[in-house]
Amino acid sequence: MCFMANDRAIGGGILIGSIVGIILYGLLDFYWWQYTLQVTAFVAVFILLAILAWIGYTMATTPPPEPITDIPEMAPEKPPEKPASSSGADEKPK
Repeated sequence: MCFMANDRAIGGGILIGSIVGIILYGLLDFYWWQYTLQVTAFVAVFILLAILAWIGYTMATTPPPEPITDIPEMAPEKPPEKPASSSGADEKPK
C-alpha cells in the first residue's frame, strides 16, 4: 500500500505541474508570442533530432549478432499410430 500512495502523490504532482505549465505557456504565448513559438519550435526539433542521433549512434556502435550456425534439422512429424484393437471389429474383411 505504500507504493500506491507514492504513485498517487507523483500523479498529483504531474497533474498540478501540467496545469501550471499550460497556464504559463498561455501567458507567454499571449505576451511574447514570437519568442515563445520560436523557442517551442527549436526545442521540438532539437528533441526529435537528438532521438534520431541516439538511434543512429546505437545502430553504428552495436556489434552485429552472431550468426546462427547450429540449426537442428527438423524431421517431419509422423501421424500418431492408431492403437491396436483387441476386439478385431475394426479390421477389414479379407
